[in-house]
Amino acid sequence: MSQSKAIKTEIPDPEVVVQAERRRFGAAYKLRILEEADGCNEPGEVGALLRREGLYSSHLSRWRRQRAGGQLQALAAKKRGRKRAVQDPQAEEMAALRQENQRLQLRLVQAETIIEAQKKLSQLLGLTASETGKGASR
Repeated sequence: MSQSKAIKTEIPDPEVVVQAERRRFGAAYKLRILEEADGCNEPGEVGALLRREGLYSSHLSRWRRQRAGGQLQALAAKKRGRKRAVQDPQAEEMAALRQENQRLQLRLVQAETIIEAQKKLSQLLGLTASETGKGASR
């Protein structure tokens, strides 16, 4: 009798490892932590603050440099996205009317092209306005 070899297959671990996401701190949070850290007078208070908030001392030094350079105040006031140009209502209405005028001119050119094509077709076929039925209704 032949020996059957047991095939050993390794089952992969189904657990999906979540990638860590970089933490982001807002300007208000940074300023609040800096105020708390500046108010610490006793030895070990700053360390307790850092442990409580899950921060490193390098955060404090970097945020202090940013505060001294005025970057934290600039971060708080900015809004994201494109800035909308302030226009008076007459200028907005004028722009809308120009756009509508351009659209209507394009439609006029298309209509004239269609009419010219219809005229040429009727000439080729030898039809007159009375034969097509359009002249009789007028």
